[in-house]
Amino acid sequence: MQPRLGHISLLDLLFLFLLASSCSPLEQDGGDGGLSESFLRCVASLLAPATVDLPRLVHTPSAASYPALLNATIQNLRFASPRTPRPALLLTPWTVAEARACVACCRRHGVTVRARSGGHDYEGLSYRSVRPGGVGGSRPFAVLDVAALREVRVDAARRVARAGPGATLGELYYAVARESGGGLGFPAGICPTVCVGGHLSGGGFGPMMRKHGLAADNVVDAEVVDADGRLLDRAAMGEDLFWALRGGGGGSFGIVVSWTVRLVPVPPVVSAFTIRRLLRRGGEQQKQATLRLLAKWQRVAHALPDDLFVKVAMEPKLDADGDRRPLVVFKSLFLGNCSNMITQMNNHLPELGIKPSDCRDMSWIQSMLYFYGYTNGQPAEVLLDRTLQPKDYYKIKLDYLTSPIPMSGLTGLLTKIVEDKGGSIDIDPQGGRMSEIPESDTPYAHRRGYLYNVQYFVKWGGDKNVSYEEGHLGWVRGVHEFMTPYVSRRPRAAYINFRDLDLGQNVEGRTGYEEARVWGEKYFRGNFRRLAMVKGEVDPDQVFWSEQSIPPLVVAIRNGQSESGLVSDS
Repeated sequence: MQPRLGHISLLDLLFLFLLASSCSPLEQDGGDGGLSESFLRCVASLLAPATVDLPRLVHTPSAASYPALLNATIQNLRFASPRTPRPALLLTPWTVAEARACVACCRRHGVTVRARSGGHDYEGLSYRSVRPGGVGGSRPFAVLDVAALREVRVDAARRVARAGPGATLGELYYAVARESGGGLGFPAGICPTVCVGGHLSGGGFGPMMRKHGLAADNVVDAEVVDADGRLLDRAAMGEDLFWALRGGGGGSFGIVVSWTVRLVPVPPVVSAFTIRRLLRRGGEQQKQATLRLLAKWQRVAHALPDDLFVKVAMEPKLDADGDRRPLVVFKSLFLGNCSNMITQMNNHLPELGIKPSDCRDMSWIQSMLYFYGYTNGQPAEVLLDRTLQPKDYYKIKLDYLTSPIPMSGLTGLLTKIVEDKGGSIDIDPQGGRMSEIPESDTPYAHRRGYLYNVQYFVKWGGDKNVSYEEGHLGWVRGVHEFMTPYVSRRPRAAYINFRDLDLGQNVEGRTGYEEARVWGEKYFRGNFRRLAMVKGEVDPDQVFWSEQSIPPLVVAIRNGQSESGLVSDS
């Protein structure tokens, strides 16, 4: 593992010297005023006074700017309540230098840091805590909002792009397609408002993952602000930290201020289809045919040619009588034209009965709009709208399948799906390139043998009443419980970008590596230990902390002496 102090530049040494000499200790009066005044002095000492606008950069709960800025990208309205514990500081840097100063001053003041790019963390941990700061020994926390760091630069000749963490996937896709003349793409998710920062930090599913792997598998460099406020690229940070950043989850190792990604070739024409099967009341024959189709799809979808991605979704839909019935949806992306896609489908899944009228030819950039639900030829500029996704109340859980769900399980899912009007279940195939990459190459360990991921989603719009919320939460947790016999075991695997506090959580000052294994090994399997060792190397004081940040593990060296004495694991 690389030494923490390797590759320090003269600029970094000067930065650390100014931090040590210029910042006064945190005032102990316990009020916002003391923290904010001392913090402002610290930040001002590290930045050129003529270039920094401190009221624009640092916001406390008493500031008029604070509520609107905090709420701007809270995507899950469950956590927009006044009862939700809020950050002691909201920091909105416009430059990397400002981000560095903010991290350094947080460390100096005993304030933990949470990074927010687009606010899509499913448990809201990028902008809220479970317990208020200062309760039970917990430290106050700051949210460092990197939304303004959103520049995207594409080098089509070298097939790379560099994106700030605040850039959305839609902005990245648009820039890549425009600068490459439609010849290049990037394998990542289908929601255009999700930001690069969080998506790449956790892995990044998408409809091209069977061909090109996860988004994180295609990261070739990054710049990160570490716990000391230093700016490190791949060469300076070393391969252990670079490994951890590519799928170890946001909020544990530093603030990534730029990602450099490998772009992939895409054909001038790709194709897609959406096939819907509504199970009508009394249609037992239709139901059995649909169950047989689902069973066949499970046997083949993970083993299809890598160019072909076919997923399944289930959702409730009202029939003509107003009754809630199961709707099964098959949705596909093929890296080729409709004629070739139909040939492949007829070879591998003829039971679906794909016809030419079911399929659409389009460009790759149009397919990203199509998968998000824009199917009527909307212009690519729609991807630049950062407000496309409406805010909502929701809860999401996820499983992995290592073997097909039996008929009894599929029948149960069709029963469960109509029990909540806001519920849905998505099943995405893996296989292909996902199975070829060794599980130790990145922190994302669910590779060979993991056939599908299963996503359970529930939203409830304006049902703000707690009793409604508990009912919806009960549904999604009940479906997750129902699936226990059919999903991966030892451990029951999960995915860090579908963060789920039901799996377990840190309590500051009381949760170490052994306790965190309860949830950490579900996300990362055997890679969790290596992640904890990297954490022990780069952030043993846990400047970057949350209820599911990686805890530090410091392994005893051969002479029996621990490198920091924080944790010894001999």
